[in-house]
Amino acid sequence: MAPKKRARGSTKTVKSGKDGHAVKDDSETVSPVEAPAQTRLAKRKASASEETGNQESTKGEASPRQPEYCHWLMKSEPESRFENGIDVKFGIEDLKAQPNQTGCWDGVRNYQARNFMRDMKEGQLAFFYHSNCKEPGIAGIMNVVKEAYVDHTQFDKKDVHFDASSKADNPKWSMVDVRYQRMLERFLPLSELKKYHLQHRAKGGPLKDMALFTRARLSVQPLTTEEFEFVLSLENKEPL
Repeated sequence: MAPKKRARGSTKTVKSGKDGHAVKDDSETVSPVEAPAQTRLAKRKASASEETGNQESTKGEASPRQPEYCHWLMKSEPESRFENGIDVKFGIEDLKAQPNQTGCWDGVRNYQARNFMRDMKEGQLAFFYHSNCKEPGIAGIMNVVKEAYVDHTQFDKKDVHFDASSKADNPKWSMVDVRYQRMLERFLPLSELKKYHLQHRAKGGPLKDMALFTRARLSVQPLTTEEFEFVLSLENKEPL
């Protein structure tokens, strides 16, 4: 039930730079999202099982300093599922169909996932992961075009993500704007990624500690540069 955001400029195929930022073919700067689109789209960025049962104590007070990440994996549901009479489907094709292929990543109701979004910087890359579907896995790449700001759906009583405990003067939830970049050369199913994860756990490798398996319930997950680049390399390899 959230309005999408419009962004200026055209979409370009990107690669990951050393700093994790989007590198466009013509070196244009990705503009931040500025104006809301008039269309409203019902969607959900994570299944209920991923976003429940979390306490705000995960904000990180008095916790050890966390590493800085510049790549991400973000989950969304590509198949129809109705919640309170609203279809919460939102796959990568839905993002691609938005004005300027850009949308707000709203509806995250997990504190750790929210905090990861607050850490995101404009231009950083994220995998679009299809979850809660017949074949979960990584479908494509998007990039952050607007850094974290208040998620308006927490105040909308008609939205499936309404949170009565969140106050306008102290909002709990944030969102970012993302823009579609491209599909992967081939879909990378969870089953294949898990095989690599198990191999790397046994013998060493970049996916041995991948959050997709060590923090599987999170709908927004950090990736190290090594993890991101290894996963990206799989699109040009035969399935394991």
